[in-house]
Amino acid sequence: MSLKEQITEDMKAAMRAKDAERLGTIRLLLSAMKQKEVDERIELDDMAVVAIVDKLIKQRKDSIAAFEQAARQDLADKEKAEMAVLLAYLPARMSAEEVTAAVQAIVAELGAKGPGDMGKVMGAVKAQLAGKADMGQVSAAVKAALAG
Repeated sequence: MSLKEQITEDMKAAMRAKDAERLGTIRLLLSAMKQKEVDERIELDDMAVVAIVDKLIKQRKDSIAAFEQAARQDLADKEKAEMAVLLAYLPARMSAEEVTAAVQAIVAELGAKGPGDMGKVMGAVKAQLAGKADMGQVSAAVKAALAG
């Protein structure tokens, strides 16, 4: 079963269970997926769905930070609940050590040296680690590998 089919099935289950918060978040995700399909006239595969989920999670993290800074804990809690639902659709994430090892292997493979090669390395890293690791963490690992 594809990730897209799984999300649709989860929406049906949330409807049956009358779980309004979970249902709202899943519908938001399905809407983002449908928008991408219509805009680009493509059929989404699992990697594209993971990329959309990643984007939505990043938006939630940004919103949580903004709401907590504005002392709006009620809204921050709502965003955290949405983020928890979205996290279920991501594959298992790599640990910090695994990310560092993968980045160092790619840097060695490309023969990259210094911060000027950041773009070249990030392109290769994104291709290999997309959906498997937090890109903020990956970017920090790339900077560290190129600085050292």
